[in-house]
Amino acid sequence: MTVDEAARVPVVIVGAGPVGVTAALLLARRGVRSVLLERHRDIYPLPRAAATDDEVRRILQAAGVGEQFAAMARPANGLRLLDARHRVMAEFRRTEHGLHGYPQTSMFDQPELERVLRDALARHPECELRGGVEVTGIGPDTEGPVRVTFRDHTGEHELWAEAVLGCDGANSLTREAIGAVWEDLRFEERWSVIDVRTTADVRSWEGVDQVCDPDRPATFTRIGEDRYRWEFRMREGAEQPVRDLVAPWLPPSYEGDFEVIREAQYTFRARLADRWRSGRVFLLGDAAHLTPPFIGQGLCAGLRDAYNLTWKLARVLQQGADQRLLDTYESERRPHARHVIRLAVVMGWAMTGGQDGAAALRRRVLSAACRIPGLTELAGRDLSPPLTAGPLVRRGYRRGLAGTHCPQPWVSAGGRRVRLDDALGDSFAVLTATEPGPSLTALAHSLGVHAVTVTDLGDDGTLAAWLRAGHADAVLLRPDRVVMDIVPTSGRDFTSTAAWAPLLHTTRSPVPSEQTASKSLLRSTT
Repeated sequence: MTVDEAARVPVVIVGAGPVGVTAALLLARRGVRSVLLERHRDIYPLPRAAATDDEVRRILQAAGVGEQFAAMARPANGLRLLDARHRVMAEFRRTEHGLHGYPQTSMFDQPELERVLRDALARHPECELRGGVEVTGIGPDTEGPVRVTFRDHTGEHELWAEAVLGCDGANSLTREAIGAVWEDLRFEERWSVIDVRTTADVRSWEGVDQVCDPDRPATFTRIGEDRYRWEFRMREGAEQPVRDLVAPWLPPSYEGDFEVIREAQYTFRARLADRWRSGRVFLLGDAAHLTPPFIGQGLCAGLRDAYNLTWKLARVLQQGADQRLLDTYESERRPHARHVIRLAVVMGWAMTGGQDGAAALRRRVLSAACRIPGLTELAGRDLSPPLTAGPLVRRGYRRGLAGTHCPQPWVSAGGRRVRLDDALGDSFAVLTATEPGPSLTALAHSLGVHAVTVTDLGDDGTLAAWLRAGHADAVLLRPDRVVMDIVPTSGRDFTSTAAWAPLLHTTRSPVPSEQTASKSLLRSTT
C-alpha cells in the first residue's frame, strides 16, 4: 500500500456529487483544505434532482456559485395538486422574492449544476478532486485522525484525515463504517422518471403538478426552455409507451420533435440514519437520509447538511473551538430531515391515496383541507421550520427570532449594491437597530466580527422591520445566518453565560481568516 506524500489532510470527502463538492467549496472559502475521492471520473450525465428553494440558493451563494446558478435556474410558480381529471385541488404558491433573496422555488438541470460546482472547485487550490477511485476502508473509529484507504489504477493508497465527510449516497460505505443503520419511515414505491426535450407547446403552469390519482399518480414540471420531466408510479404488468403517458400535457395529435433524454426506474424510499456521526466521521446527504421527491427537498436537505457542518468544522480545525461544537450538527439537522421526509411522505399519500383501507378517507380529508382559507399558504412555508432550542440557539420565554434565518435584502456596501451575506462575509455578525453599546462592541470584538447598525446598510427597511417584529434590539447571527441569540427590546443583553459561549471559545486568534476578511465589505465597529 502506498502512503501518499500529503498523507495527512484536514478533511477527506467521500463522494463528489453536489453535496460533497459544495462542502469542499464552503470549507475552501474558510481556508480548510480537502481531498475529494470519487469513483466516477466525470459528473453523472443524467438529470436527477430538478428543484431547489431560496434557502439552498443562499447556500450556493455562500459557496461562491450563486451568479452561475442564477444563469441556469428557472423560477417556478410553486406546486399544484390535481385530481385524476387534472382539475386543480390546491395550489401552494411560491414567490419570486423569498426571505433569502431568491425565488422560493427554482428548477434546474442537475448535470449543469454539477458542472458549475466542479468548475468552481478547480479554481480553489485548497480542494483536490481524485476521480476514478474506490474507497475501500474508513477507520479507526476514534476521536483522533481517521484512516481512509482507497484504490485507483496505480494501486492501494491511504490518507489520514482530521475529519471525514461521507457524501457517498444511499449505498454509503461511510454509513456502514460507523455502524449506522436505517430507520424506515414507511414509504417505498417504484416510479418511472422520464426527461424529455421538445419544442411542443406543452401545457404547463410553470410550476410542479402533482396528479393525485390512485390509479396512476404522476408528477410533471418544466425544468428548462425546452426540457420537461414526468414521473409516474409504475404498475404491475406492461407499461404504457412514453407518448401515451404524457399525452394529456401535449397538443392533440402532436407529431413534432420529441426526444426522450432519459427513462429510468427508481424506488422512492423514506429513511433516516440512526446516527450521523462517529468521532470525526460524519454522514451528509443521501448517506444520512432518503426522502421521496414529492416536495423537491432531496438535494436541498443534503446542501443544508453541508452548510450546517462546514462552518463548525472549520472553527474546530482552524481556531481550536470546543469539540462539542460538532455535536450540534446532528442535533440540529436530523430533526429537520425527519420533518422534511414526513412532509414528503404525506404528499406521497395525497398523490397515491396510500395503499391501505384508509386511502379513500385520506383523500376526502385532503380535498376538504385544501379548501380551508390560508392553509395551503401556511403549508407551503413549512419546509424549513426554526431550529429548536439548543447550544447554538438561545431561546427565552418566547420563540421570537432565535433559530430562524435572517432575511437577505440588497444593501449598500463599499459603494456597491450587494446581497447582505456578501457584505457581512462568512463569519458571525451582530445586527443592531441602535448604535452598538459597550456590550455589543465587546461581543463583536471577542468573535472578531462586525457589529452593524441596520439603518446604515441602505436596504429597503426589511432588516429594521424584521427586528421590530421580533421584539429585538439586536441579533447575533451564526455564519449560516441563523439567529443564535437576541437582545430583546426589554433591555437584556447578550450574556457570557449563554450555552454557545464556551463552544465558540477558541485557542487561537478570533480575528477572521484572510479569506473571510477579504470577502467582507463592511468595516467592523469594534
